Amino acid sequence: MLCGVFGVSSSGYYDYRRRQQQIDIERLALKARLRELFKQSRSSAGSRTLKTRLNAEGMVIGRFKVRRLMQELGLVSKQPGAPVYQRAAREHPKLPNWLDRKFDVRSPNQVWCGDITYLWTGNCWSYLAVVWDLYARRAVGWSMSNRPDADLVTRALQHAWEQRGRLNRPGFFGGLRS
Repeated sequence: MLCGVFGVSSSGYYDYRRRQQQIDIERLALKARLRELFKQSRSSAGSRTLKTRLNAEGMVIGRFKVRRLMQELGLVSKQPGAPVYQRAAREHPKLPNWLDRKFDVRSPNQVWCGDITYLWTGNCWSYLAVVWDLYARRAVGWSMSNRPDADLVTRALQHAWEQRGRLNRPGFFGGLRS
């Protein structure tokens, strides 16, 4: 009587009930492998990435089926955010801006500038500090570390100092010592 009310054939209803009672072992194995690959990616892989990895293992599966399985397992891809740095609200009163955007330098080793950037090295973030000579327009010193701290910058300046052969010149950057 209910099949007639909803417009469903009785054989279709009983087929649906029979399929619900059977356990699909292949689907369970696929879900387990999917969960494992997702865990290996530290919850960052989406349906496209997981599909590609499963295909590389020899499994023929589509992206939409992977997406449906991820929904059934409650797996949600989470992409890591960019590192957040603190920025100074105002210029430090004891550190005046000597350069004042005058980038036209007449001789080498008169004006150096630098920057720090972060790089993904496969396992973690690494930080690269680079010192540039504005006259030569090239990097003269650099250093890498797993932390963006003062030691990273000091090592980059020391490297530039040694590259330019100015170890015995007093007063250059306040007589930087190693």
